[in-house]
Amino acid sequence: MESLLLSYLPVIIFIGISLIIGMALLVAPFLVAFKAPDSEKLSAYECGFNPFDDARMKFDVRFYLVAILFIIFDLEVAFLFPWAVSFGTLGWFGFWSMTVFLGILTIGFIYEWKKGALEWD
Repeated sequence: MESLLLSYLPVIIFIGISLIIGMALLVAPFLVAFKAPDSEKLSAYECGFNPFDDARMKFDVRFYLVAILFIIFDLEVAFLFPWAVSFGTLGWFGFWSMTVFLGILTIGFIYEWKKGALEWD
């Protein structure tokens, strides 16, 4: 039983060291930071000029649409890399599977384009 507990000793040491480092990184900025606030440092920052509207204003839905489209096509690339690495071992089944996958995404892209989802007017 004692040897079983000793086998967990490296894990406990690792957790202890990570907690010490984590706490040190959380506390260190408060201890070593230069504290000289002035009006410029305390002013609101938004692209180099003073904010002109409430921070809780409603965003146009196109911002969300662009984000969703980015995620979709980013995931497409994430699926292409492992497929390209193992392309030699997949054979024709792997080739046609990816062709169908890219075809479906292309049809979706054409649909978005025709609906005007990519227009920013």
